[in-house]
Amino acid sequence: METRVAIAAIIVEDPDSVNLLNDLLHEYSQYIIGRMGIPHRERGISIISIAMDAPQDVISAMTGKIGRLKGVTAKTTYSKSNS
Repeated sequence: METRVAIAAIIVEDPDSVNLLNDLLHEYSQYIIGRMGIPHRERGISIISIAMDAPQDVISAMTGKIGRLKGVTAKTTYSKSNS
């Protein structure tokens, strides 16, 4: 199965959604290469980037589920090449 490398940019504005977000990320952990989280304390938000190597439909499913969480926004950028 072909996979793509992608970066998911996630902004969490509702702290009550953090546990649900972490549960989703754990569900897709086999595809996650790395994760970086930055708290922006002045604004009360968290900025998270997730590097993945997965089939495109898996990446889309994960970011779609994340984007449906209350107070959470997710956008994805893909590499140009498949492997």
